[in-house]
Amino acid sequence: MFHVPCDGTYKHHLQGICTDETSIYWSFTTTLVKTDMDGTVLKKTPVVNHHGDLCHHDGKLFVAVNLGKFNDPQGNADSWVYVYDATSLEELSRHETQEVFHGAGGIAVRDGHFFVVGGLPDGVDENYVYEYDGEFTFLRKHIINSGHTLMGIQTATFAHDRWWFGCYGNPTTLIVTDADFTMQGRYPVNCSLGIEGMTGGRLLVGSGHCDKDHGCDGIATVAIPDQTSGFLLRNGAAP
Repeated sequence: MFHVPCDGTYKHHLQGICTDETSIYWSFTTTLVKTDMDGTVLKKTPVVNHHGDLCHHDGKLFVAVNLGKFNDPQGNADSWVYVYDATSLEELSRHETQEVFHGAGGIAVRDGHFFVVGGLPDGVDENYVYEYDGEFTFLRKHIINSGHTLMGIQTATFAHDRWWFGCYGNPTTLIVTDADFTMQGRYPVNCSLGIEGMTGGRLLVGSGHCDKDHGCDGIATVAIPDQTSGFLLRNGAAP
């Protein structure tokens, strides 16, 4: 399993992926999809606009959701985390994360705590990560001295002792930090549609495109961390 297309096309674009290495979970903005590791759909369910990046923990899916204005300088977002059963995709609970001032867009888990990322207006030269405990009590805001990235951070994962953050832009940007959010590298590669840690030193990177006549697709590709380029796709090509 190096390159996995998700079966089907969807109305809105891919926002994130995660995996328990038995299944892959895909967030297509208004549809959550569960596939096997070959991309065959096992379950899917419609969800409210806008479901963003997601993570898997303890048999559940945690999805960053914004119901307000994303990237608004005045903070008119409405940030939440929605929780789903990873087996059935049944919604289990919702948690407010209103501290995510410019709109929740991505989420990752580390040591039972959840880390939510999101929008960033023009003119701000640092990114923010909002930490919550396992009950979604807000703990603290972390600052990444990353320079500006277009609309902030879209995807996040903690893997191989580092944080990996996917950002939009021209070029798209990968930010890598250490465990304490100190910058380790900024790379012109694309994981803005999904990045996830895997066993064996691997990453899983999301990609996809939209066609106005046919909808949006999603692909998950195995990658290997690389100090020079950020990561290399498993076929040896740069992303």
